[in-house]
Amino acid sequence: MEKPIIEIVEAIDTAKVYDELSDAKSGGICVFVGTVRDFTHTETVISLEFEAYESMALKEMAKIVEQAAAKWPLNKVVIRHAVGLKKVQEPVVVIGVSTAHRDACFAACRYMIDTLKETVPIWKKEMFKDKSVWVSAHP
Repeated sequence: MEKPIIEIVEAIDTAKVYDELSDAKSGGICVFVGTVRDFTHTETVISLEFEAYESMALKEMAKIVEQAAAKWPLNKVVIRHAVGLKKVQEPVVVIGVSTAHRDACFAACRYMIDTLKETVPIWKKEMFKDKSVWVSAHP
């Protein structure tokens, strides 16, 4: 596997992910892009705000890549998460994988986004018209 791209950024450019993952040995490229949706349960979301314990988040993201690479034969990986205030429809996370075959590609991508949401110290605050709420425990 080539050196993975693991970043915490202010903004995500989804257009460059294909080029970052493209590889002559890869028959599959799988990309997950998480965006801000306009509702939670029955409430209208105006925006989200993300904060990260950056050094720890980057270490945890690297661990996720190592774990995935131990399970599937990965060629290239991109994990990029945004911080700051994000509007509806704005991308907040991108997970990308390239592999020789599609089964490994889909499985690794799914594993990495699910694990990121469980283990990486990035916190999300939902902004509504009249209130804001931290979605997970915030230090």
